[in-house]
Amino acid sequence: MSTDTLLPPRAGDPADHATADATRLPRPPSPPRRLNTTEEALDAAQALAAEFRTGASERDRTRRLPWDEIEAYTASGLGSITVPRAYGGPGLPFTTLAQVFVTLCAADPALGQIPQNHFGVLGILKEAGSEAQKQRLFGEVLAGWRLGNAGPERKSQASPTITQGATTLRDTPAGLRLTGHRYYSTGAIFAHRIPTRAVDEQGRAVHVWVPRTARGVRVVDDWSAFGQRTTASGSVVFEDVPILPEDVLPLWPLGERPGLYGPSSQLIQAAIDQGIAQAALEDALTFVREKARPWVDSGLERAVDDPYLIGEVGRLQIELHAAHEILLEAAQTLDEVAAAPVTAESSGRASVAVAEAKVLTTRIALAASEKLFELAGSAATRAAHNLDRHWRNARVHTLHDPVRWKLHLIGNHRLNGVLPARHSWN
Repeated sequence: MSTDTLLPPRAGDPADHATADATRLPRPPSPPRRLNTTEEALDAAQALAAEFRTGASERDRTRRLPWDEIEAYTASGLGSITVPRAYGGPGLPFTTLAQVFVTLCAADPALGQIPQNHFGVLGILKEAGSEAQKQRLFGEVLAGWRLGNAGPERKSQASPTITQGATTLRDTPAGLRLTGHRYYSTGAIFAHRIPTRAVDEQGRAVHVWVPRTARGVRVVDDWSAFGQRTTASGSVVFEDVPILPEDVLPLWPLGERPGLYGPSSQLIQAAIDQGIAQAALEDALTFVREKARPWVDSGLERAVDDPYLIGEVGRLQIELHAAHEILLEAAQTLDEVAAAPVTAESSGRASVAVAEAKVLTTRIALAASEKLFELAGSAATRAAHNLDRHWRNARVHTLHDPVRWKLHLIGNHRLNGVLPARHSWN
């Protein structure tokens, strides 16, 4: 067990602060509420969103990590909605998962993003885990365990791409040992387990489900992006961490057989962007209604009567609606594919569907968060309103995976019949 100290909140721009160890540990797991239906899950998400919306701007401004809010999220039962029925969960569909993320991220996209890797690694467990691993690890989630992720390493000679790295799992006389330095670790600070990608002594990719309290695990709160400030997506350092063999899942077969762990992960990313777009447009409308003045040449008494503003709002609403419908259509495609044995063709169809959604949600998140200021006027740029957080969040999160390669994926499939590569970003 590592020594616990409470990391004080950091105010202002996180880039102005030195790196600090996030040595606070989450509370021990406790059984959450059981959600059995889509209606229950969406109601729970709406209730949490109402809580999360209050204080979202201040959390962003002061970079206060949402410890209490994450505990409330876990207690709600939303963390277990995708656990398959065969392992005691409700097995709710991808359409529900997408709507939950949109709802939470429209309230606070940084807080709403934190569970993304929890669901991503559950998708890997479903496709790569043994029966014994599924029984045990799904059971932990049903008991209230949160899963983070020690993400890709930073660029280096050993890590020229996001799927490569120097993190190793070695077999020593004392047992398995994990060593490496990972980054982009959204959710790791708040997690009870921190799964990570590593390479074993045979050069094969494996997924190691590391207990947060294992000796040699260090979470470093060095996330300094200008957006999504409170995701705490910084570093995780593994220093000769002892690993049990039953906590290691084989990743290398996943590239050789079709599955849905990649499309399901990407669906979540698109849903986060959709939530950011909804929040930006809603705040723009509120500001125009309550604070904006009509332009001097308009001859109008109210900004809301400006025909140019009205037209721009109409255009943004159409694009927002279109992106949301394509997102739900992509989720329905995943549900259809999951209902039958997954083939190379059906897995590829799922990746293409989600790529289409990701292109549209990226575009509307950026457009709505930038157009906000044009609609609301110069008063909206005052620091007191903190409305720039919408654009900062959109710009940072939409870089999660490049849209130019989504367009290539879609076009290459449509024109040349090429199936998408299989990994977490497709």
